[in-house]
Amino acid sequence: MSSVLYDTPGPRAKRRNVLLSVVFTLLLALLLWWVWRTMDDNHQLEWDLWQPFTTGEAWTTYLLPGLADTLKAAAISMVIALPLGAVFGIARMSDHAWVRGVAGTVVEFFRAIPVLLLMLFANELYVRSSLNISSEERPLYAVVTGLVLYNASVLAEVVRAGILSLPRGQTEAAYAVGLRKGQTMTSILLPQAVTAMLPAIVSQLVVIVKDTALGGVMLGFTELLNARQTLAANYANVIPSFIVVAIIYIIVNFILTSFASWLEQRLRRSKKSTGAVLGEDTVEVNPAAVRGGFGTGENTGGGGF
Repeated sequence: MSSVLYDTPGPRAKRRNVLLSVVFTLLLALLLWWVWRTMDDNHQLEWDLWQPFTTGEAWTTYLLPGLADTLKAAAISMVIALPLGAVFGIARMSDHAWVRGVAGTVVEFFRAIPVLLLMLFANELYVRSSLNISSEERPLYAVVTGLVLYNASVLAEVVRAGILSLPRGQTEAAYAVGLRKGQTMTSILLPQAVTAMLPAIVSQLVVIVKDTALGGVMLGFTELLNARQTLAANYANVIPSFIVVAIIYIIVNFILTSFASWLEQRLRRSKKSTGAVLGEDTVEVNPAAVRGGFGTGENTGGGGF
């Protein structure tokens, strides 16, 4: 079936697509075979290197505590960054120029700085400050601070783009029934924009989970990748430990994206209209809003007609 952006392939195009698929499959199989042979030649497939992962000690001592710290830092960062990003995203659309200017400066500044640099600055700040933060907890604070500052700036743009993607008629209709701008934002625009923003928000959550590894490399934060280093030093299985940790990251991020897809579909289904036609007696009308919006022009949300 043809569409505006895609034409049904003809016989020659079908043969070409089949040929390309076969070539790609052969190249992929060749790559996997080369990886397998290289690991086998370097004795990385011996059972002694993989055997620690079949016992509980490697998991309970190293991997699971590291995964717990990774998820802890990511969860704290997302819980703080999401509302902070929403505030700055809405502030960038304010009617007041000074609010837009301050919010835009903050967002562009922290979005332009690498998250690793923010973590290092935060760590030095906590070292030199008078805050009573122990040396064991300082890496967690530094990692969370860096992740919050960077990702809140990114999420601010996500929120702003999600709200601006809505039809302008939504705002105009809200003003017509007497809603103020703040009420329109919280009651009309944000609930509808959540569905549009959800994939980008979850993608940013995946980025946060992976960026916790930066704190393990530079600050000694005991996240999953840092715990893998200790495990590999004790069991002398560097390559197998990398493979196992990579699989753990894939599983965690796959769970996050799958949950986001399920939640997005559920939100879309819940917002679908039932198709029922409401009678005049079932619709509740606010007389004051009608008089303010259509009669006297005293509507505080934008004036009457």
